[in-house]
Amino acid sequence: MPEQETPSTETPETPAETVETPPEGEQPKGEETAQTEETVPAEVLRKKLTEANTEAAGYRTKLRDVEAKLSAAKTVEEFEAATADLKGQVEALERQILLRDVAAKFELPEALAKRLTGTTPAELEADAKELQKLVAPIAPASLSGGLDPDDGDDFDPVKAAQEARKRRY
Repeated sequence: MPEQETPSTETPETPAETVETPPEGEQPKGEETAQTEETVPAEVLRKKLTEANTEAAGYRTKLRDVEAKLSAAKTVEEFEAATADLKGQVEALERQILLRDVAAKFELPEALAKRLTGTTPAELEADAKELQKLVAPIAPASLSGGLDPDDGDDFDPVKAAQEARKRRY
């Protein structure tokens, strides 16, 4: 006699939450804000990704050039010249990364990051601190906009309303 499967109360896969579909032309509730919030960061992220891809393409081109120089080197002098060139490029890139990191740490604009002076990270950070003092936004002495409730005038709104009524009649 063949065995029949008996329905069990336990299911191997529990279905995910049921999602109500809205009428045509309407967005589901909750997704409206998510889409508007994702639009702005997506554009910023896309721009940064494009910049990173462009930078990576430049590095790949430089790598191919160096590989071609190294493979074409037949003498020790040619090999040493190619490796010296490569070391110079590596040092320049390391300096660029260090400048970018220090500038980001002190929230300096990119234009000022290029102007940092020093050879060690400590020297660069000291210079960045000095530049940061010059760039930091200067807050006004008073943010009241000219209206200060503590300016010494005793203003009584009830009296002001009564005087306004007297002038009106």
